[in-house]
Amino acid sequence: MSEERLIELETKLAFQETIVEELNEIVTRQQQQLDIMQSAIEQLNDRLKSASEETVMEPAQERPPPHY
Repeated sequence: MSEERLIELETKLAFQETIVEELNEIVTRQQQQLDIMQSAIEQLNDRLKSASEETVMEPAQERPPPHY
């Protein structure tokens, strides 16, 4: 194998290692963002459930509309 070919392969390997590291950082950041969004969705879901539970009344407890 020629020295030029070896240098070319080493250069490509170094470039690929850099790309893999960058992609790993991107994936890690995206996972963190997904975790934050999942937590926010769960909090909103909990708030929605509690709000709907507070506003729903038994039919016997509800007052008739004002036009009756």
